[in-house]
Amino acid sequence: MAAMTTDSTGTARDDATRPGGPADSPFVRACRRRPVPHTPVWFMRQAGRSLPEYREIRANVAMLESCRRPDLVTEITLQPVRRHGVDAAILFSDIVVPVAAAGVDLDIVPGTGPVVAEPVRTAADVQRIRPIGRDDVPYVDEAVRMLVRELGDTPLIGFAGAPFTLASYLIEGGPSRTHAKTKALMYGEPELWHALAGRLAEMALAFLRVQIEAGVSAVQLFDSWAGALSEADYRRFVLPHSAAVLAGLADAGVPRIHFGVGTAELLGAMSEAGAEVVGVDWRTPLDVATRRIGPEQAVQGNLDPCLLLAPWPVVEAEVRRILDEGRAAPGHVFNLGHGVLPETDPEMLTRVVALVHELSARPADRD
Repeated sequence: MAAMTTDSTGTARDDATRPGGPADSPFVRACRRRPVPHTPVWFMRQAGRSLPEYREIRANVAMLESCRRPDLVTEITLQPVRRHGVDAAILFSDIVVPVAAAGVDLDIVPGTGPVVAEPVRTAADVQRIRPIGRDDVPYVDEAVRMLVRELGDTPLIGFAGAPFTLASYLIEGGPSRTHAKTKALMYGEPELWHALAGRLAEMALAFLRVQIEAGVSAVQLFDSWAGALSEADYRRFVLPHSAAVLAGLADAGVPRIHFGVGTAELLGAMSEAGAEVVGVDWRTPLDVATRRIGPEQAVQGNLDPCLLLAPWPVVEAEVRRILDEGRAAPGHVFNLGHGVLPETDPEMLTRVVALVHELSARPADRD
């Protein structure tokens, strides 16, 4: 079990400064652009439907209910760490968990995703989204503390949905291919848009703070749908709010990762939001992404999740390519360009982890 200390808020958490602790792990070191013994690897949605043990434990348990049960959250989060030997765990949860805790009537419908009973349309709708704190998500706090104890030196990643992506679900009423209602409100009622995005930024910040105070070693801000925007619109309507979330964590002492899908043309703008790491999807080579992001941030990515369905020689060649391209970055965390697909063979993920470790292994560097 990892050694524990108490921070200035009275929160018991892992001693991140001691040698061998999560803060000295390859994952956290890569996030901070420090030398690593090997390129660290983890997978978005590594805890999920690709694992038979996950399907078994989630049988007849609704998604939101599973996110509110610390025992289930702990077991599901640990499953891919045990099976694959990844360099980091990510908290099993969902980006709409804090939205539901804030009083929004929603459900995660199997095969569809988050569905909102009364989509946001007016200022009164925005006002009904109340602020949240630790008392609103005690199950998250408890689960993180349980996981930190179980994981020992393996870092735990916390996460939240970024304001644009959360707003899109709330305005559309569910997933959308075009985000037409979201854009109509954004363009047509910019004051209402900024009021909503500002409130969601406060929510995301509070949700991440709960996880950090409970002991996570890094956090990721998911802006899954930001790629639907032009750079001009991103800078005007989105960047200020995502930057507010990340700036609010500047004193938290943990690396911040900023990720979106379809964001090739937004990488430069996203790099200005304040995260130590920028996630890159599979569409942009990592060396190209690094030139757009700049030398002050690490990158995360970016194997196409669909490639995991190909024969092993194809996967191996792509892993080699991505590792080669990742050497252009000052720090590289190997990941997919989005989440693990449900039909993925778990053995393929295990083999990718082993290959990344083997190909990138180098003598331990010292600062």
